[in-house]
Amino acid sequence: MTNLKKISIDGQVVEVDGAMTIIQAAEIAGVEIPRFCYHERLSIAGNCRMCLVEVVGGPPKPAASCAMQVRDLRPGPNGEPPVVKTNSPMVKKAREGVMEFLLINHPLDCPICDQGGECDLQDQAMAFGVDFSRYREPKRASEDLDLGPLVKTAMTRCISCTRCVRFTTEVAGITQMGQTGRGEDAEITSYLNETLHSNLQGNIIDLCPVGALTSKPYAFTARPWELTKTESIDVMDALGSNIRVDTKGREVMRILPRNHDGVNEEWISDKTRFIWDGLRRQRLDKPYIRENGRLRPASWAEALEAAAKAMTGKKVVGLVGDLAPVEAAYSLKLLVEGLGGHVECRTDGARLPAGNRSAYVGTARIEDIDTAKTILLIGTNPRVEAPVLNARIRKAWAAGAQIGLIGEAADLTYDYKHMGTDRAALTELVGRVTAKPDTLVILGQGALTEADGEAVLSQAMAYAEGAGGKLLVLHTAAGRVGAMDVGAVTEGGLAMATDGAQVVYNLGADEIEISRDGTAAPVVIYQGSHGDRGANRADIILPAAAYTEENGLFVNTEGRPQLAFRAGFAPGQAKENWAILRALSAELGAKLPWDSQAGLRAALVKAHPHLGRIDAVPANTWTPLELRAPAKATFRNAIKDFYLTNPIARASAVMAELSAMARARTAGKVAAE
Repeated sequence: MTNLKKISIDGQVVEVDGAMTIIQAAEIAGVEIPRFCYHERLSIAGNCRMCLVEVVGGPPKPAASCAMQVRDLRPGPNGEPPVVKTNSPMVKKAREGVMEFLLINHPLDCPICDQGGECDLQDQAMAFGVDFSRYREPKRASEDLDLGPLVKTAMTRCISCTRCVRFTTEVAGITQMGQTGRGEDAEITSYLNETLHSNLQGNIIDLCPVGALTSKPYAFTARPWELTKTESIDVMDALGSNIRVDTKGREVMRILPRNHDGVNEEWISDKTRFIWDGLRRQRLDKPYIRENGRLRPASWAEALEAAAKAMTGKKVVGLVGDLAPVEAAYSLKLLVEGLGGHVECRTDGARLPAGNRSAYVGTARIEDIDTAKTILLIGTNPRVEAPVLNARIRKAWAAGAQIGLIGEAADLTYDYKHMGTDRAALTELVGRVTAKPDTLVILGQGALTEADGEAVLSQAMAYAEGAGGKLLVLHTAAGRVGAMDVGAVTEGGLAMATDGAQVVYNLGADEIEISRDGTAAPVVIYQGSHGDRGANRADIILPAAAYTEENGLFVNTEGRPQLAFRAGFAPGQAKENWAILRALSAELGAKLPWDSQAGLRAALVKAHPHLGRIDAVPANTWTPLELRAPAKATFRNAIKDFYLTNPIARASAVMAELSAMARARTAGKVAAE
């Protein structure tokens, strides 16, 4: 039995699901209905009344289109589809009245408000309001809230749409905001004046339709019409969130989310959103060479010559960092292997089997979380490793999914069954697995970085197969899957690759310690964007572009290739990653066979065709590993400090402050003496 219903909106008849609301049906019909409180990803509040419409044959007053379902509408006298009008005199008068009430207490702050130029209230007051006010009394004022270092508040501007309250409660999973009082005394507040404890809190800035909640780090720095907007991909985790990078001149001023239902919906984590100040600090802007224990500035010609001389005739290993685009990993692989060396991207020691995509990526898509009935988390804390993915798991839990966790217990913002902390709990579960369609196994990097990582992976694959479900390997490094795809791996892993290495070519791998001791200490050539751990150990430094400063291909944790685009230029003499490797190859006399990024991409796609299908998730052939028993040990999560996981984050003052606040919250409280 079909649930489709016909409805006439402004004379246009459309057939929609009867469970849809009028405002959703109007969007399908291409009719715009203004709104403030309604948001398609949040529950319906129905309290701003801006979306009022006239239902012909219905009540003799306007109806809220966000809260009335199509199936509740009365058909015409002869069975005609119900008629809704969105621009009748009744609706026009109602909207003007609502807008007049909204503006009664709203201050005339537009010239000094950061929301100016992209404010829903401004736009809708122009389109649907009146050009005068009958209100002459003093405006009401409200005290501003302290929500922490990210969200700036001006609560006098608040129109009580409650989007922020619904987001923090329903999506972020924290209960720290609410509305108190009634009538004129109603106001949004945080309970007990707490700051927000969520790594998704920045999304309420986008949700706020007025200037009540704005970005504190971005405050008073730029206007939207001054900014150049570039659509790109985030690299702060392996989710591959779609973002927009806004630049003013050479500086990145802010980072905003883009909607992609298959990846991040329309949310991004706070690290993604506020990392941009780290792009300005501690940057490498010229080549350096270490002489007599000290680094001195050098020219590019001198640095490349020194690097080529160091690599010639030596045993070379190339290490691919977490933020490296696929083009750079592919170029480094060809260059180093051409010299007889090895390349390794699993710098954290993860036991990911090369060549078996169903084992190092899995078979699930991120979207499969929405329909999963059972989700098993192994050795992961998705709230820290991929906050936006965790919000999606919470959405599945709210829809009735059962969640199980084997690993460290943590507050994941939803209820789950803690099934144990060690490998024994996993093997016991695999031993009694039963068929449960719509099962999703999410395996974290913490489960794979120990010596028995491949055995744990075999157990996870066995459980997914036995349940008839799917596997998703949750990576923490944005560049890892792409580097695995192009084969930037060595048989035997990191230990085998670095064994006896005389020269280490470090492509932005800052999370690894390279020995300094003795005469056997290798020469380290570091190519990266920030003066971090890798540059500190380097003998030769080649300054490279960050992820916002070059076009690059990244493959996310589900195996989806996506393109990041250049939003600005690298500082000083820093160059794009692929261009540095191409120039070095010429210096070595082993020139890579391309002179442009287009030529490099063509060679890359020819060698690995699936990387040419942008934004498509390839189906991976299920190839289970031979079942092996893991060691007797507990699972440890991969990330200890969410805010300081890479060189850009460690250069950010905002991330440092957030990290300090997070540590202070978890520290035990001490009573006064």
